[in-house]
Amino acid sequence: MSRKYPIIAVTGSSGAGTSSVKATFEGVFEECGITPMLVDGDGFHRYARTEMAKLTAETDRGSGRFSLFGTEANLLKELEQLLHHYSEHGYGSIRHYIHDEEQAKLYQQQPGTFTAWQEEGRDSDLLFYEGLHGALVHEEIDIAQHVDLKVGVVPVINLEWIQKIQRDTHERGYDKQQVKASILRRMHDYVNIITPQFSLTDINFQRIPTVDTSNPFSATRIPTNEESLVVIHFRKPEKFNIDFAYLQSKLNGTLSRSDTLVINSEKMPLAIEVIFKPIIEKMRDKA
Repeated sequence: MSRKYPIIAVTGSSGAGTSSVKATFEGVFEECGITPMLVDGDGFHRYARTEMAKLTAETDRGSGRFSLFGTEANLLKELEQLLHHYSEHGYGSIRHYIHDEEQAKLYQQQPGTFTAWQEEGRDSDLLFYEGLHGALVHEEIDIAQHVDLKVGVVPVINLEWIQKIQRDTHERGYDKQQVKASILRRMHDYVNIITPQFSLTDINFQRIPTVDTSNPFSATRIPTNEESLVVIHFRKPEKFNIDFAYLQSKLNGTLSRSDTLVINSEKMPLAIEVIFKPIIEKMRDKA
């Protein structure tokens, strides 16, 4: 763990909502006058989109397991090396994955490709990672050891699937059968790679719908914030001196356990600000 060059990681599965959480954190950074080095976990995928699709199709025809969640499809050693290097020196080399036409125009590259590796972060105050593997410990890989603050974004699984289905069909051009096949293909790695991380994260945000989501594959829309609650679990509240009475008063929340706060979903951006702003300010002041 580094105090001079702090690292924050937000981790969650595909469709979990980590991008929205990242945007809220960026607002907190701006309020605190902090310049983050932003690291998108997609930049550490091993294969470009066309190659990944080919390998996935080959695996589907055989009996092996291969998915975007797994160790074989990602440069996890390189990610761990980046975090270790940043914790000691305050900069490192990253690349960006081109998701869509808007980013393609920005980087002047085709969607589904990577930019060249480039050194970034020399003027940053901390590193902020958002992606699939921010708290991973698996075999010889230990990413979690380098992260000062680990945050999990973990909707209940039916809601996660609804969010993924709606995003992939409306924004990425897939049909429901393709998305369903992707969910099934990833299940082994979801259980063995993604889920164990949430026992290591410092704080988890789990969104729970209060409407029927029994069949996520027939849902036509994502439950709204007004139709959801968020369960916030603190693994070791004393690590960050969490004041539950203060959080309850600010967020109008209730304690379901001594380490767990339940709030209305629309208050989640406020919760991120109230919980993490003092933690981030302490990181800045110790640097």
